[in-house]
Amino acid sequence: MGEYQIEMRNMYKSFGGVKAVQDVSLYVKPGEIHALVGENGAGKSTLIRLLSGALTPDSGEIYVKGVKASICEPKDGISYGISVIYQEFALIPDISVAENIFIDEFRSKHAVINWGSLRKRASAFLEDVGFGNISPSALVANLSTAYQQVIEICKALSRNASILVLDEPTAVLTSKEVEQLFSLLNQLRDKGVSIIYISHRLEEIFRMSDRITVMKDGRYVGTVETAEIDEQRLVNMMIGRDLEDYFPQRAANIGRIVMRAEHLKAGRQVKDISFDVHEGEVMGLSGLVGSGRTEAIRAMLGIDRLDGGRITLGNAEVKLKSPRQAFSMGIGMLPEDRKTEGVVLTLPIKYNITLSCIKSFCNAIGVLRLKEEDKFTLDFARKVSLRGAASLMDPVNTLSGGNQQKVAIARLLASGCKIMILDEPTRGVDVGAKIEIFHLINEMVAQNYAVVIVSSEMAEVIGMCDRAVIIREGVSVGVLEKDALTEQNIIQYSMGVTADVQ
Repeated sequence: MGEYQIEMRNMYKSFGGVKAVQDVSLYVKPGEIHALVGENGAGKSTLIRLLSGALTPDSGEIYVKGVKASICEPKDGISYGISVIYQEFALIPDISVAENIFIDEFRSKHAVINWGSLRKRASAFLEDVGFGNISPSALVANLSTAYQQVIEICKALSRNASILVLDEPTAVLTSKEVEQLFSLLNQLRDKGVSIIYISHRLEEIFRMSDRITVMKDGRYVGTVETAEIDEQRLVNMMIGRDLEDYFPQRAANIGRIVMRAEHLKAGRQVKDISFDVHEGEVMGLSGLVGSGRTEAIRAMLGIDRLDGGRITLGNAEVKLKSPRQAFSMGIGMLPEDRKTEGVVLTLPIKYNITLSCIKSFCNAIGVLRLKEEDKFTLDFARKVSLRGAASLMDPVNTLSGGNQQKVAIARLLASGCKIMILDEPTRGVDVGAKIEIFHLINEMVAQNYAVVIVSSEMAEVIGMCDRAVIIREGVSVGVLEKDALTEQNIIQYSMGVTADVQ
């Protein structure tokens, strides 16, 4: 075998008139973690689909262990030892762990399954990757997201995978689960498995990868040794602008209190949470994963049951029974899970944007004023710098993650709501799209919107918020004003060590 386990040479792929991948090459060594980075829409996903066989290239060649490979469909990729683990896992939730790991063995009509042997082999795989505590008999539906990811990796290893591709593997994991995953990936690297690691989280890229390949606008930018580059230079390669522009500056003009939540209680995770938000302000809700931030917001808006507490809008106490009622009172929410709650993936972009205000385009007898709706939609698509669509009638699921998030934000802006609650607004979004979303948030507060950001990223809270309420184990334990918003202070409040907070 030569120097590389996988070689993708001069790959091209177009969809109609859109050139998704143009003359891109990728070389991955045995036993290395190779990061693949770039903005949403840079062509990373297309390149990986070409490698797996989910797409066929217009031109270009793939070599596996020095031998030219013919990969025309996913089963070809699997036969060459290539396994891709996407953000949406390809598991069957209502069957066992063992059955999912060895799912290929059920495809033969003449297969006779020795269930005891199957569970024993599954247990051996789980032990080998350091997760022997997972029962091979457990239903996958009952496992945490992190454990489901482990099952995907074991399934890949059962196929003798030597090339493992991970697409945003930590997007929905807790910090403890991330550490478990990193330990597993290091084990696999030590065993000679080549790992292609796709992530927008720069700290993970610098911690885990050996080398980094950068793509931009469907083209190859360069490959660098991780140890020989810093964040500033990597961001410049990815987006062509400086890291100092990451959090755009804003002159805060904070006004009156427009919403107040007092002593919220809901289920086991929300015990006593209070906060208020002013117009013209970005207020953060921060704390460790599982602290109760999102659960408090969901209960407040009537998505989940609110067991106790008081909510005030202006000077009036309200009881919000549903998101629809909250929406009618001027409170809009960007959910944490955009794919299932933020947008309707199969609907056109246009209808997603006007979903919240469609009645305003109807005449007296209910007929849509189409030209007015078209102009309105185009204006908001431009306002959020929407990219990647040939037409606003394209389904949202044809867009990159960052542009899907922009559609969700455009829908909120189009609604006319003046209180915006943004739950993890930049999760799974590339650096360039993050900056654009931060600019949109600044524009909102400049127009006297009140914005609440719920975020697990401390840098985001510090860089964007005028003030943050810190939540620990279901209780709001402190408020940090802008000049006290530091990583140290947030961590100390989040972990219950507040004696030295300044």
